[in-house]
Amino acid sequence: MSGSLTDRVIVVTGAGRGLGREHALLLAREGASVVVNDLDEDGKGPAHDVVDEIRALGGQAVTDSHSVTTWDSAAQIVGTALSTYGRLDGIVCNAGFLRDRMLVNMSEAEWDDIIKVHQYGTFYILRHAAEYWRGRHKAGEQVNASVVTTTAISGLHSNVGQVNYGGAKAAIALMTVSASRELARYGVRVNSISPIARTRLTTGSPGSAEAMGDSLSPAHISPLVAWLLSPECTSNSQIYGVFGREIHRYTAWTPAESAHADEDWTVDSVAAALRGWPDHYEPGLIPGIPQPTPAS
Repeated sequence: MSGSLTDRVIVVTGAGRGLGREHALLLAREGASVVVNDLDEDGKGPAHDVVDEIRALGGQAVTDSHSVTTWDSAAQIVGTALSTYGRLDGIVCNAGFLRDRMLVNMSEAEWDDIIKVHQYGTFYILRHAAEYWRGRHKAGEQVNASVVTTTAISGLHSNVGQVNYGGAKAAIALMTVSASRELARYGVRVNSISPIARTRLTTGSPGSAEAMGDSLSPAHISPLVAWLLSPECTSNSQIYGVFGREIHRYTAWTPAESAHADEDWTVDSVAAALRGWPDHYEPGLIPGIPQPTPAS
């Protein structure tokens, strides 16, 4: 198989189902050797099925069943790519799940589980891969590597019932920009996608994509991921919203209003300066996407 990713070795976490599966299949069609990472049960997890599909297409793939949620197991995911193919050129941080709950009902475990998989899981694998790429750079090799993280509409626009998930996804967006600025010197680009698609994760969740029908097939997301992983792509530090046939580029937080005082602030002068400013947050809505709805 040949294409825009020929001879590239790419890890996709959470690649057994949904978006991860679509990513892995398309990357393989484009010529990449893919490490299909997902948890399994006695060697029968969904990652094995994805690898079988890729091999049936004539592509190269290997399974990896390590968790992204610990330092050592994330290092082993990177190690699978290196021991199998001898190199690593890209990572798609896709692993994730939901534990939706209103704030007043959320348990400690429902908070911790989401943060471990999304925020810690993104950091751990990015950290170990970055160490490998820095080592290659210091050895005098020319590195052209790419990371695609996964943020979410909840992290960029907010959503009730997802303070855990939205918080983790907002952190990932900032981690993406920070990491991109650090790793550019080593030849590594880091971008993020905010996908909206119909998967097991989103069906029935707040702001469900289910109502959007086939226009939100997960297959619509993967071409952007493949492009961001391509050695010809120069995008860096970018956050892209993607759904159906739409792609949006996000910008960072910027001041909306400003005030200046000729003397030191007092409570009264602050009140006067801020009078007339919006007194609550109004997240922008994406055209064509249903209004998010609360979780129970």
